[in-house]
Amino acid sequence: MRLHRPNTRGRLVLAAIAVAVVTTACSSANGQGPSLDSDEPIPNKVDKDTVLRIGDPETQTALELSGQIDKLPFKVEWANLSGGPQTSEAFRADALDVGAVADIPPLFAHWTGLDVKIVAAQFRKDPVHHPIYQLGVAPGVDVKSLDDLRGKKIAYSPGQAQGALVLRVLAKAGLEQDDVELVEMASTEDVYVDAVGSGQVDVAPLGGVLNRTYLAKYGDEGGTTITHGLRDDPFHLYVQSSVLDDADKAAALKEYVKYWARAQQWMRDHPQEWIKGYYVDHEGLSEADGKYLFKAFGQVDIPASWDDVIERHQETADLLAKEQDREEFDVEDIYDRRYEAVGAKALQGADR
Repeated sequence: MRLHRPNTRGRLVLAAIAVAVVTTACSSANGQGPSLDSDEPIPNKVDKDTVLRIGDPETQTALELSGQIDKLPFKVEWANLSGGPQTSEAFRADALDVGAVADIPPLFAHWTGLDVKIVAAQFRKDPVHHPIYQLGVAPGVDVKSLDDLRGKKIAYSPGQAQGALVLRVLAKAGLEQDDVELVEMASTEDVYVDAVGSGQVDVAPLGGVLNRTYLAKYGDEGGTTITHGLRDDPFHLYVQSSVLDDADKAAALKEYVKYWARAQQWMRDHPQEWIKGYYVDHEGLSEADGKYLFKAFGQVDIPASWDDVIERHQETADLLAKEQDREEFDVEDIYDRRYEAVGAKALQGADR
């Protein structure tokens, strides 16, 4: 494998993550509750003084906009952070209980010694036609399909969803890592946009509004995007396993998963409020970008069974283990099935 490691801007500064926590409840209430074994059912009774420290800005905003945030039957310390690297760092600093990420961060958490569990899973209906990522192609580079990737320089972030997508794209194209040049760089802010636009790389996976940003910035120079034809939609809530050892926190988490699931559907049912309240007011995007992202998402899917979820996640873990020389493991070990149907039942109203 040819691996080039250039200096890039926008690398994450992860020191003092705990300072980013915006406290909405008194931390002194965050004491240790009764212990709970992994084979015991999650209690239904929630102690109102229990505190969960949650890094999930999208859900926080949806709960605020919908008026549900004040109905949470426990206390929350909201952390304005997201993504695998920040969440893992906050876990290590014991500054966070719950994070919201794609499917790769929990795998790397396991591989780097963090004891975590997935407690909720969300996807997109018709995911191939509603992808998160497209492949940005540099001006002057002839890539019209995956068959044209051989010999190209491709932006690659091993510990992020974008990196796993690159490996899956290569597999779909029948290519090995040695057939391309993987250029390792963290996918933060607009690093990938500028890297592919400037020709530092030939191809880069661009997510969300970065597709529009790239074409607006480099389209006139010949920059293009192509679809990859794979589903790239997994999204999860995951926690430090110590959260599940605490009966009070485990019970509060069960309630949070219910509110989280309803919040995901509320976003889809209230497009105008969501676009303005989150994409425009919270994220600072234009209304046009917000509408683009909302349409690109499609409809939410929160499955009641995790059988297929775990099977797909296992395939991804096995691919990363092979291509990145990681230890193979049973992905089911990082799922807590006690929470499996909680979100789906909340959407159906069966939990009330």
